[in-house]
Amino acid sequence: MSKRTGPGFTLVELLVVISIIALLMAILLPALGKAREQAKMIACLSNLKQWGVVAATFAEGNNGYLWSGGANQYATTKGYTGFWWLSELKVKDQDWKNNKIWFCPSAKKPIYNEDGSSSGAISHFSAWGIESQASLKDTLTNLQLPQLGQNGISGSYGINGYALNRHSPGVSFPNDWRTLDIKGGSDIPLFLEAIRYDGWPIATDPAPADVSTAWNGTTGDMGRYALNRHRGFTDVLFFDGHVRKVGVKELWTLKWHRTFDTANKWTKAGIAKKTSSDKWPNWIIGYPDY
Repeated sequence: MSKRTGPGFTLVELLVVISIIALLMAILLPALGKAREQAKMIACLSNLKQWGVVAATFAEGNNGYLWSGGANQYATTKGYTGFWWLSELKVKDQDWKNNKIWFCPSAKKPIYNEDGSSSGAISHFSAWGIESQASLKDTLTNLQLPQLGQNGISGSYGINGYALNRHSPGVSFPNDWRTLDIKGGSDIPLFLEAIRYDGWPIATDPAPADVSTAWNGTTGDMGRYALNRHRGFTDVLFFDGHVRKVGVKELWTLKWHRTFDTANKWTKAGIAKKTSSDKWPNWIIGYPDY
């Protein structure tokens, strides 16, 4: 038998060490990935908490009412229907380039550039915008909307449109919350992770087949919030000021507006209302039901 003649590893010993390192990496990498995701979610929840402060501060100086999207009252007379609550933010709150609370750490890249051209494919990890005077000039020609900040507006959160104190000539919005002073606010979403800056979901909205469908709103506005950024969960700020992670399918159980059916066909409580054609898309089907 040959004997070792000096210091060092034999080939067998080296292979054993490599195998042990590979095994440890296989065990540790998922844990490190979970830790990174947990850190992103905590930062995301912190940002949403700050949006709660922004909303409460605005309401305090506005007789208790939230943004109205009043800038669009002029736009409505010109044929543009929408509620541009973003234009009512203070300039310092609009500045997404210098205000980190606009973005979830998992979704920092805007879908469009400042001039309105595409910046790449849309995904669950995309941010909406950049909305700027330049990018909107063709759609909103001569609408005289307030300046959207020096850098335009972009982000990865959106408001629950029913929270707004909306006004439009000849139109009533009886289901809107309008103010934060609401009983049962712990079940009412105020700000959420989103692919658009606002939306008005209804209980029958299905989950979108993909993010492009959600962006275009072809299957309803719930898709703007039903995003898989955190392994089957999303982050939500509620009317009472608390924040927590919410299962993607759990979104259908929240009290979006005053008469929203929280026992609709997409929930466990409303399963009897489901028909054979009511099916979850593949990307969401494996997540827990609520």
